[in-house]
Amino acid sequence: MINKKKIINDPVYGFINIPGGLIFDLIEHPYFQRLRRIKQLGMTYLVYPGAVHSRFQHTIGAMHLINMAIEVIRGKGHEITEEEAEAAQIAILLHDIGHGPFSHALESCIIPSLPHEQLSLMFMQQLNSEFNGKLDLAIKIFKNQYHKKFLHQLISGQLDMDRLDYLRRDSFFTGVTEGVVGSERIIKMLQVVDDNLVVEAKGIYSVEKFLVARRLMYWQVYLHKTVVVAELLLVKALERMKYLHQNNIFVTNNPNLDYFLADNQLNNTTEIIRNFNMLDDYDIIYLLKQNINSQDIILSKLAGSILNRKFPKIIINKEKPDENLILEIKKKTKKEYQLNDEDLQYFVYTGEISNNAYSNIDEQINILYGDKLIDIAEASDMLNLSVLSKVVKKYYVCAPKKIINQK
Repeated sequence: MINKKKIINDPVYGFINIPGGLIFDLIEHPYFQRLRRIKQLGMTYLVYPGAVHSRFQHTIGAMHLINMAIEVIRGKGHEITEEEAEAAQIAILLHDIGHGPFSHALESCIIPSLPHEQLSLMFMQQLNSEFNGKLDLAIKIFKNQYHKKFLHQLISGQLDMDRLDYLRRDSFFTGVTEGVVGSERIIKMLQVVDDNLVVEAKGIYSVEKFLVARRLMYWQVYLHKTVVVAELLLVKALERMKYLHQNNIFVTNNPNLDYFLADNQLNNTTEIIRNFNMLDDYDIIYLLKQNINSQDIILSKLAGSILNRKFPKIIINKEKPDENLILEIKKKTKKEYQLNDEDLQYFVYTGEISNNAYSNIDEQINILYGDKLIDIAEASDMLNLSVLSKVVKKYYVCAPKKIINQK
């Protein structure tokens, strides 16, 4: 049978054309369809109710943008073959396929040793085997091992299609207008110089807006204090399940999740992919519902807090919290809830969050003035890019409201 050309009606860009052939088959594959069941923004919907869009939507949108970019670059005299164009589309389409339940929220919990980028590569290699090597070039581009480096920069770089889509899409679904970026304007201003993506001078203001939007979205959406505490609780719930499972007190009745909760040596790629592919947001929510009345009081409290949106108090400051204050909070929490030192970790925790909108250490955003390239940090006459490139750290203390409110 011949795959027919498909069209997706996307709320952000309108109609998106889906090519037939290999790309259509990859989208139809169960590995990719799983992304429909993975929220793009994890627990953010508990703050912004509209933020229930999926990784599936995001990757389709990023593929749409890379198609636009390829046509723009071709129109400026640079050769991109049909094979290279298809490979770049595949690479961006599969760049997030390694995300697990609730995206970044549980990334360090389910398989701590494997970040989602590495898992994405494992999925791509498995798919490459299934499709008889047809993903070879896409994998080379994804790994930045192809001689046309700008193709990789379209997928992973300072102005990649991933960022251009997620900022605009996340802004749309959260309703946070500060995140709106002129993605089409930036794409139309792209140029390739010495095998690197640059932006023509006319696009400098759109790039400035992009950098400001990225910074604002991080503090207003991605690192919103309620999102931070919700995701901390989710991690603590999974950590508790893992502890109980490894001490033969608890089983999830989900063999795919039990595989990762067990103290296994995760070195069998086939088994990792097989089990990981069967996990999504619904598995985690189901487990929380099943354990809201658990005999384990800690797991019961954590599950109830998440499902009923009854969160502990979180305080975020630019300065590190006073150690004596933390000790006092821990002491009062232990006494109030009759906890031992081991169980206290599920109710009082500290840490840091950080963000920088632009980093020119590994890769710059270069603005093209005639035949001269200038880093955006120097070219901008409106913004203090040195401030935007600075890593801003903030520190948090999280504890029961009853205890924090006594401070």
